Amino acid sequence: QVQLVESGGGLVQPGGSLRLSCAASGSLFSIGAMGWYRQAPGKPRELVARITSGGGTNYGDSVKGRFTISRDNAKKTAYLQMNSPKPEDTAVYYCNADIFNGQWYAYWGQGTQVTVSS
Repeated sequence: QVQLVESGGGLVQPGGSLRLSCAASGSLFSIGAMGWYRQAPGKPRELVARITSGGGTNYGDSVKGRFTISRDNAKKTAYLQMNSPKPEDTAVYYCNADIFNGQWYAYWGQGTQVTVSS
């Protein structure tokens, strides 16, 4: 059973920093792209950042220059470094990964709350 487990969420002050982690566990053959999405109350889920297995990245316009996505393929883990967060970054952050186990399938984590407030 493949699972994505997020960690690192919590309360952070505006202008501070926070790092989220997403670890894939279970029996799997290969991991493709991994990404972070977020959903604030009353709003649709939106892309924060995504990284391919080769390290190519793309970001949502609202976080460019402030957030950085990275991954450690040996640890099957993706990270989201959040620098200079703003109150509008407050949301539940979800990890996503394309995983191959005979066929490609998109998995989601359970979500971790990030609150930016002084």
